[in-house]
Amino acid sequence: MKPANKTKEQGDTFWQYIKKTKASYLMLAPFFTFFTLFTVLPVFASMGLSLTYFNMLEMPQWVGWGNYVKLLLEDDLFMLALKNTLIFALITGPVSYILCLLFAWIINEFSGKLRAFLTLIFYAPSISGQAYLVWNLILSGDRYGYLNGILLRFGFLQEAKLWMKTERYVLVALIIVQLWLSLGTGFLAFIAGLKTVDKSLYEAAAMDGIKNRWQELWFVTLPAMRPQLMFGAVMQITMSFAVADISIQLAGNPSVNYAGSTVVTHLLDYGAGERFDMGYAAAIATILFIMMVGTNKLVQRLLKRIG
Repeated sequence: MKPANKTKEQGDTFWQYIKKTKASYLMLAPFFTFFTLFTVLPVFASMGLSLTYFNMLEMPQWVGWGNYVKLLLEDDLFMLALKNTLIFALITGPVSYILCLLFAWIINEFSGKLRAFLTLIFYAPSISGQAYLVWNLILSGDRYGYLNGILLRFGFLQEAKLWMKTERYVLVALIIVQLWLSLGTGFLAFIAGLKTVDKSLYEAAAMDGIKNRWQELWFVTLPAMRPQLMFGAVMQITMSFAVADISIQLAGNPSVNYAGSTVVTHLLDYGAGERFDMGYAAAIATILFIMMVGTNKLVQRLLKRIG
């Protein structure tokens, strides 16, 4: 009898809490409604669609796991795109995350207008609509391209290189551009997180034996801004796995020998190109979704160990 009474008391307490905070839930209701309609339901719809053949002209036809079998066992271009995406994620994800945190930490040492100006300078590339135009000028394959011009002038090259038309240069160039564009929302979250750290924590840490700024960063700053670290990790992982625009704008779609192909460009080829095989595109999207969620869970588990 006691366990039943205990369960009932817990249920009553929960509903009493809901009743007391109903104003908060009413305020959140519009967000949750739109989030469910335009994010949660489309994700589940895509997973269901991935089990069908759907060309947008006829009703979906059930094919079961056929799309996944073809994707993982027969589609060589997907495996190449998957390899390129994993290389992107393994390099740009951790490096851009560390750069975001490092630059945010350095900029936070300044004050007033100078800090705001530096934040704008570092954040601007990620929101600039002309970023690809700049890099197209830099990586242009003639002698008028900035990179070719500099290397030719100083004698490092004898003739202009077709940077984005040469297979071995494409992925390296795209990774560099991605790193340049990576100081985005996560960077701003770190800036905000650093401003919320209680200054008294540093005083207490000094009394406990913390002697330099690097120890302050590891033992005080990072544990205090764990929510921002989690958010930044999610944003950087999403960016590193969802690379597409950079490849399309700089290397073309398809790129030379598919050297710049990624999972998202492969998805766009089937979902928004001439194929319009929406079931197969949904299967690609589902694989990408699982990869992102799995990586996020792994990174969050690692970040929980900080502090």
